[in-house]
Amino acid sequence: MTSHQEDEIPEGAGILRIDPWLSPFKLDLVKRHKVTVDWIDRLERDEGGIVKFSEGYNSFGLHVLENGDIVYREWAPNAIDASIIGDFNNWNRGQYRMTKDSYGVWSIILPSNNGVPLIPHNTKIKLALTLSNGATVDRLPAWITRVTQDLSVSPVYDAIFWNPPQKYEWKHDNVTRAQRHPLSAKIYEAHVGISTSELRVGTYNEFTRDTLPRIHKLGYNVIQLMAVMEHAYYASFGYQVTSFFAVSSRYGTPEDLKHLIDEAHKLGMTVLLDVVHSHACKNVLDGLNMFDGTDYQYFHGGPKGYHSLWDSRLFNYGKYEVLRFLLSNLRFYIDEYHFDGFRFDGVTSMMYTHHGIGTGFSGGYHEYFGDSNVDPEAMNYLILANYMLHKLDPNIITIAEDVSGMPGLCVPMDLGGVGFDYRLAMAIPDMWIKLLKEVNDDNWNMGKIVFELTNRRYKEKTVAYAESHDQALVGDKTVAFWLMDKEMYTNMSDLSALTPIIDRGLALHKVIRLITHALGGEAYLNFEGNEFGHPEWLDFPRDGNGNSFWYARRQWNVLDDNLLRYKYLNEFDSAMQHTEEKYGWLRSEPAYVSLKHEGDKMIVFERAGLLFIFNLHPTQSYADYRVGVQIPGQYRIVLDSDEQKFGGHARIDHEKSKFFTTPFAWNGRDNFLQVYIPSRVALVLAKVD
Repeated sequence: MTSHQEDEIPEGAGILRIDPWLSPFKLDLVKRHKVTVDWIDRLERDEGGIVKFSEGYNSFGLHVLENGDIVYREWAPNAIDASIIGDFNNWNRGQYRMTKDSYGVWSIILPSNNGVPLIPHNTKIKLALTLSNGATVDRLPAWITRVTQDLSVSPVYDAIFWNPPQKYEWKHDNVTRAQRHPLSAKIYEAHVGISTSELRVGTYNEFTRDTLPRIHKLGYNVIQLMAVMEHAYYASFGYQVTSFFAVSSRYGTPEDLKHLIDEAHKLGMTVLLDVVHSHACKNVLDGLNMFDGTDYQYFHGGPKGYHSLWDSRLFNYGKYEVLRFLLSNLRFYIDEYHFDGFRFDGVTSMMYTHHGIGTGFSGGYHEYFGDSNVDPEAMNYLILANYMLHKLDPNIITIAEDVSGMPGLCVPMDLGGVGFDYRLAMAIPDMWIKLLKEVNDDNWNMGKIVFELTNRRYKEKTVAYAESHDQALVGDKTVAFWLMDKEMYTNMSDLSALTPIIDRGLALHKVIRLITHALGGEAYLNFEGNEFGHPEWLDFPRDGNGNSFWYARRQWNVLDDNLLRYKYLNEFDSAMQHTEEKYGWLRSEPAYVSLKHEGDKMIVFERAGLLFIFNLHPTQSYADYRVGVQIPGQYRIVLDSDEQKFGGHARIDHEKSKFFTTPFAWNGRDNFLQVYIPSRVALVLAKVD
């Protein structure tokens, strides 16, 4: 970019300095930025700023004052009458009628009884509405913080007034978010409900007691919790949210979740919430749908407000009160539960008018701009959400689940970006599954593997992963099960002979994970259980499987059985995390790849001062294999996937293996060294100080 062009970059288009190819869309960037700035200015003028605006949860919903009075406020503009009813007044619709202001907000103060709140803790309540057509309906308060479900009575949730006499006291606030903030994010994606080996739903307290220590020992420093926001259908994996401010009662109480997060913070771990603001459950009786009798209160009216694939409702992000609701929802989880950030689900669906349905992305920049493709109101919401969160605390982490490759997704707002910290590298797991399903080992293309692992936007941080919960769902299989399939049932014992299938599976499971970890991004993610090669797949109880929990659990028992080979994969995963923690390749500049040899099936690269050597050949081992390296000196092995403790064959003698560089240019590097690299093995070498 010339100095003249540099001078012409307007406010909100600073991303052009990072990616000049966006220049044809400069006006789109400026327009988008101006919309957000106008909203920020409006909120500053009318609400005292966006951070103050995000405190809506303190004024809406039910709140107990110091004198025991209860204040309740709810937005329902189409209603002509409203009252709060419940166990506390024998469900009398006419007793506690609310008043409506000019903005459609209903409110009431319920006086205390000598300092005792009128509504007892842990009792049922509802909002009773009379609609403009005269119909009467009951709704769960939109901002309710506790709902429960008794499936023996009905699948419909009950709203619960939650006011425990003993408030949770945070014990580990002395460990600040800044102190916990990971320089190299190693993310453990987990689901509380499946975290037990038993055929039932697991609990927050069991996760705290049993799973947290496992995660910490492995070396992960970030936990990403799925399916926490209350959802009507367990088998939806948490993606059909009904009550946005209520944490799932399936796993325990709000205080149990707070204890889980508190203990994670004690261990120095960051905790992220998988937040679902891309859509909402279409339930009427216990959701937001048709809340005030219209289909357009929180959502777009008509077909625009319906997601045909997800069978759910789509928010109208251009509405003032919808923005208050969603931004306050984020703030609520930060303030009330001390979450450290969010993984935003379904960002692709949010950003595009077509929601990604029946649409592929070629990478052409025209696909990312223009009102016919992009939803400007959803884009504005995402930018505002990131701006608000990072203004509140720059150490809050945000991750976008986007398959489209939207430019600027992880560029700050002031440069014309959306403002996320990380984006998920969703093409990487697809590549691995496709290779395992469709391509013989002899035909794996080293160049294509490297391309997919390094194909990410400059200066935008990426979360790399070999598999997440998506790959484990029914209809697909875990990487381990693609590799070893039915032999995992019969040949995973150390007491049985090591078969070729198990030998290949163990070797490639480790190699796939390490090369993804080291080459694929600036953060790494693993789904719960896959670190030790969890067998089979994930399937929640539903009518189609006889409501079975068999596949809706984590089989920790196979890991804890010392006679089984799962322990080797677990040990390698731990060594991988701890080696990264020591050398910090995730927080370093992207790797320099010096070798992609199709015949030898070799990949070699350097990152963070380490030399990574991968032999993906199914049969060939190489003695004195020459690899290029930039920094001269003596090198030693710091990670070897073939070690016996990792289920390997221990073909490399670490004591005798000393690697000295020769000052002769090789593969574009100033020096070379020679190594013995066995088949299907990965080595990581570090320079001897």
